Amino acid sequence: MTRRTADDQTIAAINVTPLIDVLLVLLIMMILTLPIATHKVAVDLPNGPARTLPDQKTHQLDISASGALTLDGMAVSERALPDELVAITADKDAVLTMRTDAATHYDTFDRVLATVKRAGITRLGFVGNEQFGGVF
Repeated sequence: MTRRTADDQTIAAINVTPLIDVLLVLLIMMILTLPIATHKVAVDLPNGPARTLPDQKTHQLDISASGALTLDGMAVSERALPDELVAITADKDAVLTMRTDAATHYDTFDRVLATVKRAGITRLGFVGNEQFGGVF
């Protein structure tokens, strides 16, 4: 027969250090990815082929690589853009098309697109997306 001594008892404690490490890594990943996932500018884009109405007035907003804006060929500052967009918003038959240089910073494009949305532009088109090569 064998006798049990005090050293033969099972250890009831578990090492929780690896568990805490994994949880901290997951928490940091969630903190870093959550703002990226929630940052967006919602725009309802039409599906299907492009169509043009005969009396449709098309306005062109260009964003250059340096961030300079031109509306219908005239230079406009980012601060003056909302005032310029008021006339386009008032004309229900007007369409705004945006052309962005491929070297433009996303931050600039995002600010301009948010300005367009705040102005109430509902008829919006994007021109020249083929330069981005499959990004869209």
